[in-house]
Amino acid sequence: MASLVSSPFTLSNAKADQLSSLAQKHFFLHSFLPKKINYTKSCVRVKCAAIGNGLFTQTTPEVRRIVPEKDQNLPTVKFVYVVLEAQYQSSITAAVQSLNSNKKYASFEVVGYLVEELRDESTYKVFCKDLEDANVFIGSLIFVEELALKIKAAVEKERDRLDAVLVFPSMPEVMRLNKLGSFSMSQLGQSKSPFFKLFKGKKQSAGFADSMLKLVRTLPKVLKYLPSDKAQDARLYILSLQYWLGGSPDNLQNFLKMISGSYVPALKATKIEYSEPVLYLDSGIWHPLAPCMYDDVKEYLNWYGTRRDADEKLKSPNAPVIGLVLQRSHIVTGDESHYVAVIMELEARGAKVIPIFAGGLDFSGPVEKYFIDPITKKSFVNSVVSLTGFALVGGPARQDHPRAVEALRRLDVPYIVALPLVFQTTEEWLNSTLGLHPIQVALQVALPELDGGMEPIVFAGRDPRTGKSHALHKRVEQLCTRAIRWAELKRKSKTGKKLAITVFSFPPDKGNVGTAAYLNVFSSIFSVLKDMQGDGYNVEGLPETSEALIEEILHDKEAQFSSPNLNVAYKMSVREYQRLTPYATALEENWGKPPGNLNSDGENLLVYGKQYGNVFIGVQPTFGYEGDPMRLLFSKSASPHHGFAAYYSFVEKIFQADAVLHFGTHGSLEFMPGKQVGMSDVCYPDSLIGNIPNIYYYAANNPSEATIAKRRSYANTISYLTPPAENAGLYKGLKQLSELISSYQSLKDTGRGPQIVNSIISTARQCNLDKDVDLPEEGEEISAKERDLVVGKVYSKIMEIESRLLPCGLHVIGEPPSALEAVATLVNIAALDRPEDGIFSLPAILAETVGREIEDVYRGSDKGILKDVELIRQITEASRGAITAFVEQTTNKKGQVVDVADKLKSILGFGINEPWVQYFSNTKFYRADRQKLRTLFEFLGECLKLIVADNELGSLKQALEGKYVEPGPGGDPIRNPKVLPTGKNIHALDPQAIPTTAAMQSAKIVVDRLIERQKADNGGKYPETIALVLWGTDNIKTYGESLAQVLWMIGVRPVADTFGRVNRVEPVSLEELGRPRIDVVVNCSGVFRDLFINQMNLLDRAVKMVAELDEPAEQNFVRKHALEQAQALGIEVREAATRVFSNASGSYSSNINLAVENSTWNDEKQLQDMYLSRKSFAFDCDAPGAGMSEKRKVFEMALSTADATFQNLDSSEISLTDVSHYFDSDPTNLVQNLRKDGKKPSAYIADTTTANAQVRTLSETVRLDARTKLLNPKWYEGMLSSGYEGVREIEKRLTNTVGWSATSGQVDNWVYEEANTTFIQDEEMLKKLVNTNPNSFRKLVQTFLEANGRGYWETSQENIERLRQLYSEVEDKIEGIDR
Repeated sequence: MASLVSSPFTLSNAKADQLSSLAQKHFFLHSFLPKKINYTKSCVRVKCAAIGNGLFTQTTPEVRRIVPEKDQNLPTVKFVYVVLEAQYQSSITAAVQSLNSNKKYASFEVVGYLVEELRDESTYKVFCKDLEDANVFIGSLIFVEELALKIKAAVEKERDRLDAVLVFPSMPEVMRLNKLGSFSMSQLGQSKSPFFKLFKGKKQSAGFADSMLKLVRTLPKVLKYLPSDKAQDARLYILSLQYWLGGSPDNLQNFLKMISGSYVPALKATKIEYSEPVLYLDSGIWHPLAPCMYDDVKEYLNWYGTRRDADEKLKSPNAPVIGLVLQRSHIVTGDESHYVAVIMELEARGAKVIPIFAGGLDFSGPVEKYFIDPITKKSFVNSVVSLTGFALVGGPARQDHPRAVEALRRLDVPYIVALPLVFQTTEEWLNSTLGLHPIQVALQVALPELDGGMEPIVFAGRDPRTGKSHALHKRVEQLCTRAIRWAELKRKSKTGKKLAITVFSFPPDKGNVGTAAYLNVFSSIFSVLKDMQGDGYNVEGLPETSEALIEEILHDKEAQFSSPNLNVAYKMSVREYQRLTPYATALEENWGKPPGNLNSDGENLLVYGKQYGNVFIGVQPTFGYEGDPMRLLFSKSASPHHGFAAYYSFVEKIFQADAVLHFGTHGSLEFMPGKQVGMSDVCYPDSLIGNIPNIYYYAANNPSEATIAKRRSYANTISYLTPPAENAGLYKGLKQLSELISSYQSLKDTGRGPQIVNSIISTARQCNLDKDVDLPEEGEEISAKERDLVVGKVYSKIMEIESRLLPCGLHVIGEPPSALEAVATLVNIAALDRPEDGIFSLPAILAETVGREIEDVYRGSDKGILKDVELIRQITEASRGAITAFVEQTTNKKGQVVDVADKLKSILGFGINEPWVQYFSNTKFYRADRQKLRTLFEFLGECLKLIVADNELGSLKQALEGKYVEPGPGGDPIRNPKVLPTGKNIHALDPQAIPTTAAMQSAKIVVDRLIERQKADNGGKYPETIALVLWGTDNIKTYGESLAQVLWMIGVRPVADTFGRVNRVEPVSLEELGRPRIDVVVNCSGVFRDLFINQMNLLDRAVKMVAELDEPAEQNFVRKHALEQAQALGIEVREAATRVFSNASGSYSSNINLAVENSTWNDEKQLQDMYLSRKSFAFDCDAPGAGMSEKRKVFEMALSTADATFQNLDSSEISLTDVSHYFDSDPTNLVQNLRKDGKKPSAYIADTTTANAQVRTLSETVRLDARTKLLNPKWYEGMLSSGYEGVREIEKRLTNTVGWSATSGQVDNWVYEEANTTFIQDEEMLKKLVNTNPNSFRKLVQTFLEANGRGYWETSQENIERLRQLYSEVEDKIEGIDR
């Protein structure tokens, strides 16, 4: 392994002026790795290939082994230690070498392990062997459960024989191994003694480490409770902890002497002298050039002002001040060269530095103590960079995010959390496509994000031999420049600040400029700019209206018709481009020499957009390969093209933006190739964003992709609201049906009953409901009971359409919904039970008043039992009425919410009858439980306040002023109202926290319904294999429901550790399961792969475990198929049981969506090839470090056994035709082609958007979607009210419908026919579409023609002629030819 050069900083002789010159040297990271490998004799040769043992680290404990020369006169004492990070390695090694050179008392043998190395079976065996003849075992910071259990098993075997076992802050299971003479912790967490109370990890404290530090301070009080010999042993344990936390070679030498002299029998008689521990400050300020550590900021700043080595610029009051947060253990063990590098780099760039450290795991106190002026309460610093990588409070153990957020809010500056490599060496990280080790991602990327931390830049590597950290200069430069750029935002005047607003155009077409999910982009930009103008920013020449703004960006007034191009803001010559873009040559492999033919005029590269004063509004180029079917087949995505790179070079170096604002969900920057997490300097997102602070408006309901933007393009994400939801309602024939049904209910027992049923049946046929409901022939004689059932089923279907939620229109930033617009959302919030808050759902409370269980009513209604369908309708109506009455009480005449709290007090006080009680008193639910209702409505009052609050503009301005943007979860506001108010820095969740117990409960219900449905459609046979998809966002919103579904299908359950983290599974017995284990083929989206790699590991382990169970094949389909496939492919069963697939690292989607959106495909076979080539990368739990490796054969064989395909819909805003992702990962037709019998698999969609979870077929869901959105006047009128963007939304739904035809063939002909009637045959509608957005209208017409040409829509010849004629008319109009 290359001996990595340690950083050149040594404090003794380094002069600061030499150091600052480092900043000017351009080290390319790879220049770190010398070509020649020279091994010293003492160093055991370590094998290292990129894969090696397939684990994340190939380092071995041999570099930490010291075997003394045999000395006949001296006993040998052997120490074995296990630590999380390698910073103790050099200190321990130095201590032992120095003890051995004295040849007194004993010879010391020592060997150390990093927790992560114990994943490797052979290393683990060596570890167990080492313990067999060890005297003392030492462990510290062991927080990874699967490895903690391995350590526990190994040490437990030897514990009674060992002379001493010392475990410092770790998981309770490992802490209980402690034994020192009569002192032990085996009762940890159960005992009543005051000693143990300190260890009870209280929720609010940062757990063990801080209790331990308290313990060190309160020692004298504790010891008087213990008998004297116990007191002595406990005292030595505390001393040991002090030595360990002191960490220097001297401290560790005395620690080894004390433990050996006191507990090793061979040395009992020898008197070994040792000195007391040298104590360092618990927390303070440390600077490598300062004479001492400081406990007071004023003293430190006084010293800073008198530094001789610093130039005047650094001492001037105008220099930016950067706060650094460091880990005390690195400073005391002398492993701090990476910290020194950051301090020197910042100072070389003219920034003052205040580096603080803390010994515990709670940094919130020190941050407030040293960074905030106690008198003015203002912050001393302009931005803060934590170099620890851990959450602010609690490190790797229990976190306390609210306390961290509180401290950071008081500080109110940007908070960056950078990472030192912990589990990998530099070389291993460089070679890895995954980038950072998954456990490090969970502990040091996901958890700091919950504090509002951003920019996870890897700034330090680890040397495989010495274990020391060293700076990665290129990364340190990136980190320091960005930290200073954020700090500058705090100091620059508003008039001088430059902002580059970036909009997206996807798929590339002029009608698509400004695409973003649920957002009216141009109206939003207009409202943001108006607001900034009023606030003192320079936005010179801003037009009067948002329509005028669209015109100017799309071109001058004539642009809509006369020019295919957008407004050109800048022409960049090839020479200038190459000078400004250091990585330009790397793009030539994919795109040839610049300028290329994208975003260029053949000579120059073109940047599209327009400048207003200090604001530039630019259009981000697209991927560039969406129009090339050959490129879409490549399994790995291409680099950005020259035009893309030129855009960001322009923004950073020519326009010189102080910040870039990416407007809406989402662009392509963060999806460019590179590592998944922990970018290196050759990863494209890192190169493109350069040094510009990146602010990103992201939809609140999409935390998964927002997280990708945070991690890969360093975005400060700010959430915006999705438009207020409304019920879909009924229209045309559906409305008529509903009227017929109510007359049937009042007249069914008269002679008119049968006649009305006949009208109901024929109207239902006209509305194409005969596909969803089994209708008898017209005029057929049926009994009264059967009549009720037919009507009940139709009624149930209509109710389902009517109450479906849809987001109406598009959101405008800074315009929260009015209170009445919030009613439908509140009704849905009220429909869910929230047992953890003691809240019952409104439908459950109402059903209870009429003596029914709500679940029971839902079931009856699903079966079409008329009285149950009617009861559901009454409950729904009563819920809407009561909530409307409640909302009206809390709003003023203008419909705005007045202070809800005061209004609620008067409502909830006595004397006034509560509005909902008044409402229910006139219905059959007048006896509803008042207490339950009051609890529910108090909660709804809180929610209402959050829905109408508006902080989207406020947060943007905070970010632009270099302030802290408060973090908040992303997700579905109906399931988790904590998502509101919007305007928060979106984060996902702790990836190790899912699936939760509640998610497991919901998953069981869905899986059981799915299997029932498949048996019913399939002659009572169980499905052998189900092919399904895991999405990132769904699993965040539902806390892992779809993940839990996979576990339940194969019959395993997750097991959580003491901290509630899920890293293990156990099989459920076949008796308990009551059915065979069902095989699965799991396709994980690229985003799921990036966010939940730990969970992919868990799934792969679960499937392989089930494949190896000794069970009959007909009861375990996983095993049955794995055995068959192993035999066919000549591989091991374990490898044949590979079932967890995704894209190659750094690539996303199967590209079917791009092919369909851009009409660049020949036939369905081509789409299926894309799916197979891009989605056949497997994750292997036996070699997790290898990342994703291609296993196409196994993938095809596994898919060929699928009897059903399956996806989840989890929230009302996103349905099957709203986004292209769903059909992009649908393998229905593909499976049919792969199956030996050529049978089409059943396709199902689980819908958990309401309290009554449903499993429908894919075609039922597509029909429901078409009826509630594309063909629903309420929806399309709402869209058209947004103007230009609205036409595009309509076109997008039709294109996505064609996508479903292409991948599954499950779209009925009438859907296209009705769409044609609605949008093309209605003259008035036609005019509106053409004039509002001719480009999108052209695409709409093209899509109709394509659907017909590809055989998905059969229609009359005149319809086709009309469409062709329209197409050429609108072409001419766009080209500006007036006939």
